Amino acid sequence: MARYTGPTSKKARSFGEAIYGYDKAFERKKYGPGQHGNTRRRKQKSDYAVQLKEKQKAKYTYGLLERQFRNTFEKASRNKGVTGEVLLQLLEARLDNTIFRLGIAPTRKAARQLVSHKHVLVNGVVTNIPSCQLALGDIISIRNKSRHLEVIQQSVSSKGDVRKFGWLEWNPDRMEGVFLSYPERTQIPEKINEQLIVELYSK
Repeated sequence: MARYTGPTSKKARSFGEAIYGYDKAFERKKYGPGQHGNTRRRKQKSDYAVQLKEKQKAKYTYGLLERQFRNTFEKASRNKGVTGEVLLQLLEARLDNTIFRLGIAPTRKAARQLVSHKHVLVNGVVTNIPSCQLALGDIISIRNKSRHLEVIQQSVSSKGDVRKFGWLEWNPDRMEGVFLSYPERTQIPEKINEQLIVELYSK
């Protein structure tokens, strides 16, 4: 399963944002990585460099590699609607991201692992493909024999209010969620300028 396995704190520092969630190392050093840290004088970036960095930020935030991200963008460009917004909607509709949003896993990386290890059901069927695109009304749940796993128990007990993600519904008694709709751009909390990504791929 292709995925980024490098240092996450270093990557977050390169973008200047905690893209992987709260990180003690990032909080201590909120400046770019490297020997000279924040003492290095930064040159003004070109438009291309700004656009590329935004694409890289989105790619690492959602845990995709280059080919996966480009394929998702091409699919978004073929769909109706504003391409940048549709791109983010497709990324949000991934199974691993939805597991993370529902609070079943503490991070997207942990969500990918739960899915790939066959702990997750979609409409009652075991699904081990993290990139699986959910359809409206799909029911996401955890296999009965997997519900005792410590990572799931801790994450569910400490998760925030899923209602802030209006496109999802969570039933704590049944430990299952429903993908109700594709989110509006204003509902997606990630600080990503999707228009820069569209401009990059339009060159």
